[in-house]
Amino acid sequence: MSRSILSALLAVALTLPITSSHAQSGPVDRAVSGAEELPATHLIYVSDYFSFVGQDSQGHVAFAFDNNRGRDGEAYQAEHFLALHDERQGWITLDGNGFFDNTKHDLQTIPDSPSFRFQGTPRTGLTITSERNRLTLRIDPLVERTGHRHQGAATWMSSAPATLSWNGRTLAGRVIYEYVMLPEFNRLTRTYWGMWKEFQGLYLMAGASGDVYVHSQLSERLAPLVGLLMGFAAFEGRTDAMSDLKVEVLDRELALGFYQWPMKWRITWTGPKGPATLTLSQSDRKGIANWVIGGFSIGIVRGELDYAGSKHAIYGLAELIM
Repeated sequence: MSRSILSALLAVALTLPITSSHAQSGPVDRAVSGAEELPATHLIYVSDYFSFVGQDSQGHVAFAFDNNRGRDGEAYQAEHFLALHDERQGWITLDGNGFFDNTKHDLQTIPDSPSFRFQGTPRTGLTITSERNRLTLRIDPLVERTGHRHQGAATWMSSAPATLSWNGRTLAGRVIYEYVMLPEFNRLTRTYWGMWKEFQGLYLMAGASGDVYVHSQLSERLAPLVGLLMGFAAFEGRTDAMSDLKVEVLDRELALGFYQWPMKWRITWTGPKGPATLTLSQSDRKGIANWVIGGFSIGIVRGELDYAGSKHAIYGLAELIM
């Protein structure tokens, strides 16, 4: 779950009773999840988030790319958030991070910016191109893994094979994709005060062709929409649901404030093929924001998944909002 999705869901969740049972899990209505139809409102927020992990002979590259847009009255907004990590070089600065003009008032589709162009749709496949960054991300048609909706708002998650061409390299990998649409809300123009507790989002590639996503958080206010624990795994194109999911933090590191960063995890669940155990360690953490009593960072995680009699090497991204 990206930083924008978390803050958006939090703002909505703060208006809901903790015991609410209106949120629905499973496949989301396609007219909403495909973004073909948006409610007729002058206040709305939409986000598409891509988490890519791939590998070539030079090592792994991980790329987090959040694309947000909104409307507030007659004004339209758009924003990119970018983070790219090379296994050998570390964090790479990319052109295009931040706000840009939504000149065409795009909401249903991701607006082009001076740094990035978008072609295609999640259903048919997407191509994201940035000549300034010598980068092209080609994503196969995305397969929906899980979704939620509540009172006109919708979120859903998908994954698919993808190829990143960057800086003369071609990296085969996977994308985990998140979509969110929230009417009567726009974090790009308005401030929504709230609180969250230890959000940990893990976007992982298992071996060369598997996906694992897990999030853990302790805010009861978020629970009606996304749960305290949520995740999915996908192997050979099939979605594996997770039951009895448990996330255990084994080690933490002091932050520059009154909080700590999780550094090691042991995650267990039961899938269709039996019990699974995932161990992870974080490295190369990049601080994004620090509020003294909490903060936001993104990091690289490595580990191993033991599931269905096989062991899968794990590499991916961790988003932490403490």
